[in-house]
Amino acid sequence: MRCYANDLCLQTCEEERRQDIVCGMQRRERILQNSTFFLLSSNTMKVIEHIQNAKGTQISFEILPPLKGKTINSIYEHLDPMMEFKPSFINVTYHRSETMFKKKPDGTFEKVEVRKRPGTVGICAAIMNHYRVDAVPHLICGGFTRRETEDALIDLHFLGVDNVLVLRGDAAKNESSFEPEADGHHYAIDLLKQVVHLNNGIYIEEDIKNGGKTNFCIGVAGYPEKHFESPNISTDLNFLKAKVDAGAEYITTQMFFDNQKYFDFVKACKGIGINVPIIPGLKPITSKKQLSILPKIFHVDIPADLSDAIIKCRNDEEVEKVGTEWLTQQSKELKKAEVPVLHYYTLGKPKVICNVVKEIV
Repeated sequence: MRCYANDLCLQTCEEERRQDIVCGMQRRERILQNSTFFLLSSNTMKVIEHIQNAKGTQISFEILPPLKGKTINSIYEHLDPMMEFKPSFINVTYHRSETMFKKKPDGTFEKVEVRKRPGTVGICAAIMNHYRVDAVPHLICGGFTRRETEDALIDLHFLGVDNVLVLRGDAAKNESSFEPEADGHHYAIDLLKQVVHLNNGIYIEEDIKNGGKTNFCIGVAGYPEKHFESPNISTDLNFLKAKVDAGAEYITTQMFFDNQKYFDFVKACKGIGINVPIIPGLKPITSKKQLSILPKIFHVDIPADLSDAIIKCRNDEEVEKVGTEWLTQQSKELKKAEVPVLHYYTLGKPKVICNVVKEIV
């Protein structure tokens, strides 16, 4: 027999949830108008505003969330040496949860989800609080339903984090190809469209009328050497243009070690009508094993001059010197070409990045 009392209770709870969302958005709009809360200071801007207001090439950094068990101090210790360069913004990557099989007392195994790193919402808020610098959380498709994505976006908006980098993300380690969550997004463009919808006050619950609008500046990824799943560079560029047409305001590239690949990529983008800023992503090589790891994982080429110099190194200390010098020359050439931002993937190497940036600021 159907319990209509339970149905009524569920309807009431759902209605209260929708009202909470709307009221919360309205409360934040009042805060935006009246508060002097730190996240809403005059220094807080969108990435596109940083670029438009700049008088020259800017600096930005990208960090990994710390492993679970470490405190926020590990982030501060990583970023402290780099803050003297006054980065315009700091990207925070996201790593999806992993699954493992845990043995139960009865000898059977159960599948459990393990998140090895904290999420980006709290880390971004902490960075903005501590340094008064804008943070850019990465949003990925993998591991999230549309509703979970919406909740994360609402949390970010409430905190005053109005920049996001939208990515599909990698396949889970136990998957041969990317598989979305049930009711999740398969492609980055679909995730992007959800952010655009929320910017327009359109929520998953269609009966939310006059919902508060978010204000996200949306970035997407670009691949100077094409995404490894694309059949060719032309197809990859068309997918990228579709994201820009759907609302992406800037592009950050995958790492590359040959600046000509970046210049050719920018030219090709402009040739098909992509006119948003294209930020070069840069990373140093600091160990010999990266000669095989980087091409395998990130599908990038390493120029012969660079690989030959690294092969001649006797140890990783010498490799780091070679990698630092190469990245320094890359950076100088890109700055001379007046790129909008030099975006450094720090990935546990703040000292190397500091040594590079000191030579170009």
